[in-house]
Amino acid sequence: MDFGIKDKVAVISGGDSGMGRATAKLLAAEGVKIALIDKTNDELNTTAAEINKIGEAISVTADLTNLEAVEAAKQQILEHYGTVHILVNCAGITGSTKEFLSLTDEDWYETIDVDFMSAVRLCRAFIPSMQKEGWGRIVLIGSEDAVQPYTDEMPYCAAKAGILNLTKNLSKAFAKDGILINSVSPAYIATPMTDAMMEKRAKEKGMSFDEAIETFLDEKRPHLELRRRGKAQEVAAVIAFLCSQHSSFVVGANYRVDGGSVATVG
Repeated sequence: MDFGIKDKVAVISGGDSGMGRATAKLLAAEGVKIALIDKTNDELNTTAAEINKIGEAISVTADLTNLEAVEAAKQQILEHYGTVHILVNCAGITGSTKEFLSLTDEDWYETIDVDFMSAVRLCRAFIPSMQKEGWGRIVLIGSEDAVQPYTDEMPYCAAKAGILNLTKNLSKAFAKDGILINSVSPAYIATPMTDAMMEKRAKEKGMSFDEAIETFLDEKRPHLELRRRGKAQEVAAVIAFLCSQHSSFVVGANYRVDGGSVATVG
């Protein structure tokens, strides 16, 4: 299927691994020019080198909690490509998993700054370019946690609920400019973030990594009907659709890629 986005320019945060990397590769195969943003250096450059074998990519190192760094990243990307048509914000952390009464203000601020405010800063940075083009696609990454919260991930859940609200608000504000904004909500995807969660679980419970996954599914994700971790490529496929010309009547929507993990229809 031709996605109709050849030669468009896409900014992908959290692009050094996981869903960001998978999305970048898929879009690059469609002829999209990629700008990868992440805090890392080596992994980011490695991913850019991989993408350059199938398309075109640059790597931009930036801490998205720092407004000056975001502005510098914007300038670097615009100087290189001239414009931006697509933004996919995959940057995120699990954040503190302490019980509520043990969470400090700093625990809340850190998670919200990375998981919510990074999206705010990137949208503010690149929407003007899309307005000039009269065409844009933005995909923000939510989570099952936004609508089915877990008490051991409260800051993360709150931040991701904010992402869904932000998506809807932005979609209403900028659809008139030809910018279609939607969110994708994954659940328990095989990424470095969930790897770290399972490694911690395995160590705490004295079990293997695979046993940590199986017991987590049984105890923490009983509604995940497919009984496995999702693949980054499975999320990337939905993101790529929302970045394409084929999503031309999709505005302010939230697409779940969760294996059935959310138990309700709401």
